[in-house]
Amino acid sequence: MTNNDIFKKLRVALQLRDDEIVKILELVDFRISKSELGAFFRKEDHPKYKECGDQILRNFLNGLVIHLRGPKPDKKPKLTPPKKSND
Repeated sequence: MTNNDIFKKLRVALQLRDDEIVKILELVDFRISKSELGAFFRKEDHPKYKECGDQILRNFLNGLVIHLRGPKPDKKPKLTPPKKSND
């Protein structure tokens, strides 16, 4: 199964439109146009077919996690105020 197949199946299963996928990719600062995106969903024998690389699929999956779960919370430790001494 190719990256294009995985991308197509996720798009159908999650009922995502091209503009939604563009927004999901923007969540991880990855910019792509709808026409570039459309090339991944074409048939392999189409002249404008483009192979989906690992980087694009990885960024989509990372953006999808943010889209579905929300942004990752900060892992800053909570500072506790210093204890007062009874001098």
